[in-house]
Amino acid sequence: MHVDGCQHTFEELAHTVLPAHMERLRTAILAARPVSEFGQLDAGPAAVARRLGLPGDFSGCYVMLEGKRPVYVGISRKVLSRLRQHLRGKTHFDASLAYAIAQRRVPTPGGRANAMEAPAFYAAFTKAQRYIGGLRVAFIPIKNPLELYVFEAYAAMSLRTHKWNTFRTH
Repeated sequence: MHVDGCQHTFEELAHTVLPAHMERLRTAILAARPVSEFGQLDAGPAAVARRLGLPGDFSGCYVMLEGKRPVYVGISRKVLSRLRQHLRGKTHFDASLAYAIAQRRVPTPGGRANAMEAPAFYAAFTKAQRYIGGLRVAFIPIKNPLELYVFEAYAAMSLRTHKWNTFRTH
């Protein structure tokens, strides 16, 4: 029985598939783009896809870089839309990385939704979004959901993005 249509054994994933994805991601890192390109007011995901020569939004993995140093690995069924959310999102769901950065700088008691109502936290959150907008990003498509989920942890560990990546459930 295959999980989520993945035709590979765990051994094939661990020894062949994930390393091949990592090689593609490392190559993509060499041509990383400014994250700010994905949050422009007048250019949604479809316009960004056209500008990049892509057929549309896609399932895949992305890595954000500060200079040449990877700082965060993420995955999404719609990578271009997700990058836009990191920059333009207004909730802890949409802009989870900005929320995490702000939470470390201005810890707030209470729930996540309440944090956004605190002026000091909201200022830290918007500052974190500006920081994210100054990063660069590289991405690769990965269609199979199991490969995608397993690869996120693999890439985060390989690229040492432990400062901002976490796999704790909420």
